[in-house]
Amino acid sequence: MLAVKIFDEEHEQDLEMAVNQFIESLSPKTKIKDIQFRVAVAEDSDGDQIFCFSAMIVYEKPEGTSRVERKRNIF
Repeated sequence: MLAVKIFDEEHEQDLEMAVNQFIESLSPKTKIKDIQFRVAVAEDSDGDQIFCFSAMIVYEKPEGTSRVERKRNIF
């Protein structure tokens, strides 16, 4: 069964940490199909730049994964 996990952080180090923690929490039988990364930049009313670092992981859950095991991987 395919699943998606999306991350959104203000700092690239926070995104890296969140993605690595998620990957480490997965079963060794889980197959990561794709990881996509995006950066968006905007300017607030004071002229300051606001960054948004996001990633999406597409992965395949192992056959027979129980509902409890699936919920455990949700952050």
